Amino acid sequence: MGQVSLRGIRKSFGTVDIIKGIDLEVHDGEFMVFVGPSGCGKSTMLRMIAGLETISKGDLLIDGVRANDLRPSDRGAAMVFQSYALYPHMTVAENMGFALKMAGVARKLRDEQVGRAAGVLRITELLGRYPKELSGGQRQRVAIGRAIVRNPKVFLFDEPLSNLDAALRVNMRSELSRLHKELGTTMIYVTHDQVEALTLGNRIAVFNKGHIEQLGAPMDLYNRPANEFVATFIGAPRINLIDRPPAGNASAPHRTLWQTLVGAAPEDVQRAGLRPEHLHLAPEGQGIPATVVLAEHLGDSSILHLQVEGVGELLHAKVDAKASHCETGQTVGIAPDAGWTLMFGADGRLI
Repeated sequence: MGQVSLRGIRKSFGTVDIIKGIDLEVHDGEFMVFVGPSGCGKSTMLRMIAGLETISKGDLLIDGVRANDLRPSDRGAAMVFQSYALYPHMTVAENMGFALKMAGVARKLRDEQVGRAAGVLRITELLGRYPKELSGGQRQRVAIGRAIVRNPKVFLFDEPLSNLDAALRVNMRSELSRLHKELGTTMIYVTHDQVEALTLGNRIAVFNKGHIEQLGAPMDLYNRPANEFVATFIGAPRINLIDRPPAGNASAPHRTLWQTLVGAAPEDVQRAGLRPEHLHLAPEGQGIPATVVLAEHLGDSSILHLQVEGVGELLHAKVDAKASHCETGQTVGIAPDAGWTLMFGADGRLI
């Protein structure tokens, strides 16, 4: 079992509140992701679960047992850090089995557990090597293997892929998903990368300034964000947010765009949101006029950064590269898919 319960958790450093009262149930066998910008409290929360930070107020329960005062080694949690922190003078096998050795596990049993973990991670052929002989991805597998051999109730990952290059990060994401399915162990994963969050998590907790803005399945957060913060943080390129036109002196393109998006929306709707993939190019001579400020051609698609007269922020459209040959400075017509419009009030919350 690996259920983790956070009940009214708070963390303060002196008079500064870092975690401001978090309630959360992480289910047994779940892959939970904590995501948010730097300084939002997600890593601090993970370190409190691990026992590396004290809890100022509230209760942490692991499988129903209050763990606030338990030593890290007694909590049944194993942590994988951003830094690999491998011992350079030890082989891969020795690094993976070191915690078992310190716990007094017999050599034969230790070797068996290391061998099983290496098989799961597909690094059996690396057991005799030293860290300096490994690539970054291989070192990360060893760090994960060091956690696996402890057979924990909960795996805790603190931005473990941030030191890897882009291609290797994609590969390691798929490896972590495979590992979770194979082991079936509860995993809590911290990242600032919303792509990692969307691709890995069964559920995502979006952190902001010490509290959780929204908790839910990846596509629920993407399609129905609770507020503008979640809407802008989840999704790349970021969502387009269009302000309600000022009464009387708004430009015609701004008014047309607003009416297309929200129609006869109530007065409390102050902003409309639309994902870039739902902002299309209209046939030549049609649509709402916009100027291409920048065109990023990505091969299979293009990201167009567009200026609509009267709209303060640039709009972003993700379009099929084969159907678009737009260049900087060109005037195009845009056609919003209004069925995907999100409406927000003055407080930033979804209406």
